[in-house]
Amino acid sequence: MPLTLSRLQVGGLTPLTSTDYPGCLAAVVFCQGCPWRCGYCHNPHLIPRNAESALDWPGVMDFLRRRQGLLDAVVFSGGEPTLQDDLPAAIEEARNLGFKIGLHTGGTYPARLGAVLPLLSWVGMDIKAAFDDYDRVTGTPASGEKARESARLLLDSGVAHEFRTTVHPLFHTQESLLRLAEELRKMGARHYVLQEFRPQGCADEAVASYPARELVDEALCERIGGMFESFSVRRG
Repeated sequence: MPLTLSRLQVGGLTPLTSTDYPGCLAAVVFCQGCPWRCGYCHNPHLIPRNAESALDWPGVMDFLRRRQGLLDAVVFSGGEPTLQDDLPAAIEEARNLGFKIGLHTGGTYPARLGAVLPLLSWVGMDIKAAFDDYDRVTGTPASGEKARESARLLLDSGVAHEFRTTVHPLFHTQESLLRLAEELRKMGARHYVLQEFRPQGCADEAVASYPARELVDEALCERIGGMFESFSVRRG
């Protein structure tokens, strides 16, 4: 059996999904740890850096070896995968099994994202809000500038990708969503998705129970959709 070199800290594993990597059957590896504290996070158990887990990376690799020829891709999600020093080694090991590699990231660490971009086939980058509004969502000073730099790196890399924003009325208005879409358009983004907030798993009761408002209506979609080559809304 090949030696596993990475010590990636794994918080969970989805063995099969058709929705986390466009057009591919994939497994999703959830990486433990995230430095941001987004109020609408639906994976709060992945935020602590050193939480206990029943899974480890060698066990994930054993699973992936059994799925060669059955799965197309492996997606590293989180948490924030680029928090972990061992992410590049884990990506290389999964790539060596013949899988395409996807990454879900908030762009928290631009330099680390830049280092792994050449190893990736696809990236889904979460854009929390207009970059000047980031601190309200993440609870972290200067997070918007880091996200902006990561978005530029991703756009310049040529790696297939999408930008997506989870919408919640505590953090967004139609005006702020239009401002964000315009920022992305000016940067050269071509693919954008708005996602409805899901209360399942959200640990912030004030956020989870906040009355829903219809921010993403037909008129807003028409205006935002005209800015991008592809645009869609994921509901529920």
